[in-house]
Amino acid sequence: MKRYRGFIGRLLPLVWLWLPGGAYAVDWHATPGEPLQPLVEQAADGDRLLLPAGRYPGRVVVDRTLHLQGEPDAVLDAQGHGNAMVLAAPDTIVEGLRIEGWGRNLTELEAGIFVEPDAHGSTIRHNRLTGPGFGIWLDAVSDVRVIDNTIRGDTSLRSQDRGNGIHLYDVSQSIIESNDVAQTRDGIYLDNSRHNVLRGNTLHDLRYGVHYMYSFDNHLEGNLTRQTRTGYALMQSKRLTVIDNRSMDDDNYGILMNNITDSTLRGNRVEGIIQPLGADGEGRLDGGDGKALFIYNSQFNRIENNRFADSDIGIHLTAGSEDNQMTGNAFIANKQQVKYVATREQDWSGNYWSDYLGWDLDDDGIGDTAHEPNDAMDHLLWRHPAARLLMQSPAVLALRWVQRQFPVFRPPGVKDSAPLMGEPSREGNAS
Repeated sequence: MKRYRGFIGRLLPLVWLWLPGGAYAVDWHATPGEPLQPLVEQAADGDRLLLPAGRYPGRVVVDRTLHLQGEPDAVLDAQGHGNAMVLAAPDTIVEGLRIEGWGRNLTELEAGIFVEPDAHGSTIRHNRLTGPGFGIWLDAVSDVRVIDNTIRGDTSLRSQDRGNGIHLYDVSQSIIESNDVAQTRDGIYLDNSRHNVLRGNTLHDLRYGVHYMYSFDNHLEGNLTRQTRTGYALMQSKRLTVIDNRSMDDDNYGILMNNITDSTLRGNRVEGIIQPLGADGEGRLDGGDGKALFIYNSQFNRIENNRFADSDIGIHLTAGSEDNQMTGNAFIANKQQVKYVATREQDWSGNYWSDYLGWDLDDDGIGDTAHEPNDAMDHLLWRHPAARLLMQSPAVLALRWVQRQFPVFRPPGVKDSAPLMGEPSREGNAS
């Protein structure tokens, strides 16, 4: 009888709470070393599962509305197979857990936490996930909060064989905030998703920090990428709001825009984008450059009050990337400020160029002569990179003077008719 009562005591709730609507919420205490699934199956909607420090083996499917709360060093170990945790009920909360050892099969979408469509309104917060597949996969769900999680991939795998840190597929009205993601494939990937907010995340040591594909009406604010191959890869999407983000010391592109329309980039800081050396440590990729902003086949966007600095190229436009509004930006100490080869001249008024040598006699803060950051010599040097050694030679300087005196030799390029004499203030930018 005493043994029977002890068994019942371990299963029965230790704390009872009265909920609105006449229902009881129950606290269930898990036992380290034992799987969680039997406990989940005994619980009812609204109950809480408390996990003391220790390891809990096997995967768990949460098919009712529960609150799973781990104490420090509470570890869910999927033991190398499948999803560690599946959320299949609305308004579920998962917090304070370490989740490890889920599967690596990307075709099967194996993840640390897999959120099914019925789990709308759920919250995943303050967890640490380490594993080879996807960290958190949100699947055709809405109104999910993914907040303040730490996610790490498996560095024994090649980058392309790892899952993404946080993956959104057909997701809407969700918030991804204050997460730290590293060593996965991409940090945060959005596919066919809309009306989501990505805010205050730190993304580093990745292929792409943030990656949008076919995603409309999303908001990206106050994030930081560093040491990625591309900070922000914006692709095949519309009506994105990208404000106050930072890209620091990323390799190839700070912000990449590929077929982006009707979007706003404002207040972003992109610095130190350098094409890395080759595998031998000596040569760069053929024709490669680090681009603070690369715009490919993108039109009708507003690009304003951003800072592009200390990179191989400040901005590169190609493939019909015209009809974009460019104003209030600062291009500072880039090896080449602008790369643009096309048949239409671009007139951007009201930007700051650190290499502008004009004057401001009326002291209105605007240069009295137009600034042309790319010219015929730039075109020649882009086609023959080895000639850059002659950039400051007397011959090149003479050719630049000739083309300014005889505009017939000047190809269409970028012109700023009202260059700013000082860098615009950037109050409210991400720090």
